[in-house]
Amino acid sequence: MQTPISGFSKRSKKEKIAWLIKNHFHNTEAAQAIVEQYWHPKEQLQQLHDDFIENTISNYYLPLGVAPNFNINGKLYTIPMAIEESSVVAAAAKAAKYWGDRGGFKTEILGQEKIGQIHFMYQGDASKLASFIPKIKKQLLEDVADITKNMEQRGGGIRSIELRDKTDLIADYFQLHLCFLTADSMGANFINSCLEAIAKRLQHYIQAAEVFTEKEKDIEIVMSILSNFVPNCIAKASVSCPIEDLEQEEGLSKQAFAEKFVRAVKIAQKEPFRAVTHNKGIMNGVDAVVIATGNDFRAVEAGVHAYAARNGQYASLSHAYLADDSLHFELELPLAIGTVGGLTNLHPLVKWSLELLGNPSATELMQIITVAGLAQNFAAIRSLVTSGIQKGHMKMHLLNILNQLNATEAQKEAAITFFKTNPVSHSAVANFLEKN
Repeated sequence: MQTPISGFSKRSKKEKIAWLIKNHFHNTEAAQAIVEQYWHPKEQLQQLHDDFIENTISNYYLPLGVAPNFNINGKLYTIPMAIEESSVVAAAAKAAKYWGDRGGFKTEILGQEKIGQIHFMYQGDASKLASFIPKIKKQLLEDVADITKNMEQRGGGIRSIELRDKTDLIADYFQLHLCFLTADSMGANFINSCLEAIAKRLQHYIQAAEVFTEKEKDIEIVMSILSNFVPNCIAKASVSCPIEDLEQEEGLSKQAFAEKFVRAVKIAQKEPFRAVTHNKGIMNGVDAVVIATGNDFRAVEAGVHAYAARNGQYASLSHAYLADDSLHFELELPLAIGTVGGLTNLHPLVKWSLELLGNPSATELMQIITVAGLAQNFAAIRSLVTSGIQKGHMKMHLLNILNQLNATEAQKEAAITFFKTNPVSHSAVANFLEKN
């Protein structure tokens, strides 16, 4: 039985790997070779990657692809996408071409506010607290002026401070709810620094105020932290065109396709089981761009799914409707992202991806990401209501299956030709290889 190891983080990378290989792998030579073959040959670049996180032993690669021809507000973009799932990049590129021929994507920013909260416990007269907080707002802002100065020079800073009584949820529980603008940075470190400083000053002012009893002065700061739910930091993307200008789909009139498309989106608005998969398709496009540009896809995912459930039931993030003999399709997303700070200043491929996009501002990147989500959603729904999702997806998945089955180059070429006109499945590919 393996015993716990102490001081693991203090060991060198080679020592960590040696311990892992010895204690967890049977084929030690193969296990070590796999880890080492993904090290970058340039020592300086490898060290950069090693410093991103703790206990680094190797690099975990994802493919970086691009989807060209995105017409967004009349400007053409080639969008970088870091993702391992087959058909996502191809679907995005196909949707870009489809809507590029029909006026392109339109976008706008509906809000930029981000949220931070100080959670604290207060045992006493809530009306005293409600009267006191407005009186110290100005002083609280002055107390963190050294933290907010640079951000304010870039157009950001703290926009509001509000007391929220949450005692209906938990006894004695209150919040200071703060709204922030963070310019082109995601702003997590800025927001958290402000919150922690304000929390200390809040305690100080309450303890020094004569209006509170000794019991009321004994407030407990539970935590001070930003929220990844950003319902007032929203980008919107949309497409539309006359029904007569839609592409002819096999077996469907243009009107029938438009109606079926809208119906599919409405099902995702009403049926949570469908909505989850529907929104996952949107996030295929969103996450791929978020990762490629060095942003936090976990924070984005959490905020987006909370937004999808904001009305009490999880529902589709996108909306489609018919009006004036046209098909309209749109998407709103809450996105807390940045184009400065974090990995954007460190990771060479992140810098490359941002330059590919023309070094966008945070708001421009929000719009690009939302377009990627809408394009992905359109491609998926279009497939679902016409030929079915597997036809295109499995064609793209063919090479993965061939690699899993250790096909030779000659077999791959033959299989690609054969499956151009035949359904793709794992068993079908295996049977083909047995005969060829």
